[in-house]
Amino acid sequence: MTTRQTTRTPQQTARQTTRQQRIGSGFHARSTADDVLADIDLTGTTALVTGGSSGLGLEATRALARAGARVVVPARRPAEAREALRGIAAAEVHPLDLADLESVRVFAERFLETGRPLRILINGAGVMACPETRVGPGWEAHFAINHLGHFALVQHLRPAFAPGARVVSVASSGHFLSDIRWHDLHFRTGYDRWLAYAQSKTANALFALRLDTLGGERGPRAFAVHPGSILTPLQRHVPREQWAALGWVTPDGQPAEGFKTPRQGAATAVWAATSPLLAGHGGAYCQDCDIAEPATTDDMLVGGVKPWAVDPAAAARLWEISSELTGLDAFPGPGEGAGQRSRPRGFNGVAGSSGARSGAPA
Repeated sequence: MTTRQTTRTPQQTARQTTRQQRIGSGFHARSTADDVLADIDLTGTTALVTGGSSGLGLEATRALARAGARVVVPARRPAEAREALRGIAAAEVHPLDLADLESVRVFAERFLETGRPLRILINGAGVMACPETRVGPGWEAHFAINHLGHFALVQHLRPAFAPGARVVSVASSGHFLSDIRWHDLHFRTGYDRWLAYAQSKTANALFALRLDTLGGERGPRAFAVHPGSILTPLQRHVPREQWAALGWVTPDGQPAEGFKTPRQGAATAVWAATSPLLAGHGGAYCQDCDIAEPATTDDMLVGGVKPWAVDPAAAARLWEISSELTGLDAFPGPGEGAGQRSRPRGFNGVAGSSGARSGAPA
C-alpha cells in the first residue's frame, strides 16, 4: 500500500496506545469510501472483506478495488456474492460460513496456501436483531457469528498478516445498549434481540483493543469502527412497519435525518484500514473517519464510545473466554507460546435449546 503523497508507513512508527481523541483527519460524516482513498494507491495490496458483497461491505469492496487492491470476499452464499460483485474484476469470492468454525478453518487454510500477504482485513459480516438462534453447542447467534467467527478467522490468518497490516472490526453505536453479559453470554435466562446485537458490538470493539495489544512488534494494528446509521440488508430481520417507530425512516419512508448512504457508511472502515494518519496507532474505536471521543450522552446518533467498549481488562477477559470457546489463540501474551489449545468444534454440530432454531440465521 502506498500513498500518492509522502507519508510514513505503519511499520515505520513505534507502537503506542491510542487515546480516544480526535486526530483531525480532514474527513467527516458525509465523506465516502472513495473520498478517503483519493490519495492512496493500493496497487499490489491484498484486502479481505467479510460481508463484502452486500451493504457497507460491498461499497468497501468497490472502493478498495478502484484504489488498486485485490479484494478477497468470503461469502456464505458464493453464487449470490459473485452476482453482486459482477463487474468488479479485482474481487474474488470464496466460501465461508462464520457460523461454522470448520468452514472458517478451511477458508483460512486455502488462503494461506496462496502465499499472499494480507494487508487489510475488514470484519464486516454479521447479523442484527435476528430471532433467537442457536449455533454449535447452544451459542447465541449474534455472539457466535459477529464475534467468535471473526475471532477464529483472525487466529487462523495470523501467518498471512504482512508487516503493517490492519484489522478493522465493524462495530456500532449499538454497543451503547449493553456491556458484555459476563453472567449470561448466550442469553440462556431469556432472549432480547437488541441486547444480543449490542453485546456482540461491544465484543467487536473489545476484540480490536485486545488484538492490537497482543499483536507484538510486527503484528497487525487493529481498530473498531462505528459506520454510522445506514439502511442496508443488515436490517432484514426487523419488520419494515417497525422502522418508523425506531426512528429509522420518516413517515413517507425516507431515511431519517442523520442517516448515511452506504458509500458514506463504508468510509470509516476504509479510512481505518488505510489512512497514513493512523500509522503508529491502534486499538481505537473510530467514527466519522476519525478516532471517536468518549460518549457524553446516551444518544446513539451523537455517537462516541462507552467506557465498557474500550476497557483493557474487559478486553483481556473476553479474549480468554473466546479462546476457550474456540480452542484458538495465535496471539499469546507475554511468556506464553502461540498455539491452538485444542481442535475447535464447529458451531453447527449441536442443536439449540429452549425451542430456538439451530443453525445460522438467513
